[in-house]
Amino acid sequence: EVQLVESGGGLVQAGGSLTLSCAASGFTFDDYAIGWFRQAPGKEREGVSCISSSDGSTYYADSVNGRFTISSDNAKNTVNLQMNSLKSEDTAVYYCAAGAGYSVGAAQAMGVIAIYEYDYWGQGTQVTVSS
Repeated sequence: EVQLVESGGGLVQAGGSLTLSCAASGFTFDDYAIGWFRQAPGKEREGVSCISSSDGSTYYADSVNGRFTISSDNAKNTVNLQMNSLKSEDTAVYYCAAGAGYSVGAAQAMGVIAIYEYDYWGQGTQVTVSS
């Protein structure tokens, strides 16, 4: 059974930091890209960052570039999202997702993560940034 379990969300003041974790199981981790997405109330789900489990290449949305860092621990089948300098507009439910064979290079070229390319999703974790 494929499972993606997010953890690490919570309430933080603006300017603070949080680290989200995504624990994956039930599939061959190295064959997938792992992405972080978020959805704020009344807004569409958007891609935040993604990483290739095979070569470690990464992509960040402009809104988080320089503040967020994605990393992968292939031995533990875990992907972390370190979020620094948090802003109120970062408030959202954050989801991790796995995409088989998804090209992080495509995200780099297009400037967006293709949400429809992701096959498996976690249940989400709430991040609330107070101003």
